[in-house]
Amino acid sequence: MTTAVEAPPRLAARGVTVRFGGLVALSEVDVEVPAQSIVGLVGPNGAGKSTLFGVLSGLLKPTAGTVLMDDEDVTAATPQARARRGLARTFQHPELFSTLTVREHIVLGYRMRHSKSRLWTDLLTGGGFRRPPAAETERVDALVDALHLGSVQHAPAAGLPLGTSRLVEVARALAVDPRVLLLDEPSSGLDVRETEELATTLRELVADHGVSLLLVEHDVPLVLGMCDRVHVLDFGVLIAAGTPAEIRDDPAVRAAYLGTALDDEQEQA
Repeated sequence: MTTAVEAPPRLAARGVTVRFGGLVALSEVDVEVPAQSIVGLVGPNGAGKSTLFGVLSGLLKPTAGTVLMDDEDVTAATPQARARRGLARTFQHPELFSTLTVREHIVLGYRMRHSKSRLWTDLLTGGGFRRPPAAETERVDALVDALHLGSVQHAPAAGLPLGTSRLVEVARALAVDPRVLLLDEPSSGLDVRETEELATTLRELVADHGVSLLLVEHDVPLVLGMCDRVHVLDFGVLIAAGTPAEIRDDPAVRAAYLGTALDDEQEQA
């Protein structure tokens, strides 16, 4: 009888430690993002969440430990090399081009993956965005609809509300068709309705397109409501990892800092 071989995680950190002088920002942290899953990373300010994101995306080299993509060591790989392997990310503070419209940002993401030559001919030479191929239009339209950006798709990014800017950044990241997407505080600045719509959209993307998500969030109810697994950091140490139900009932997690948030989440359930 043959035994099915479990697929390796799309992205993993093994024993990652980061020191800044005498400060230990991360201590032997293990995190896995399986294929077609949503994984949450929570913790208070200073817990090491942003540091771990920097290590996973290649912006920061760990003092010790390994980063793997599909079981291949990418610890020394540049952010660009990891992007070519299918890693994309958003940032805590949206990084948009003020003169480009919402739709042009999504087109930019699409062409970074599918038509890099047109980035030069259409943008850098001042020619603007020429008539796009049908596949590009279909993909961009789908993302505009999914993120509810239709009413602002032709508006410049300058002056957009923070919540809308975050949705634009998420749409641009998704336009490169990543295998793994790192989302840094995706719900920050969104109202309750926008947060619910974003959660629904992300679940659909995982189910329909097979992308894997790792999100850092302060919205604990959102994380516990949409994630398959949750990792909890405190002062650079991974104090818990498990299903939302396991995290919700973990005494160490409640004692550390999540008791009130967990009680709020249970009341909303």
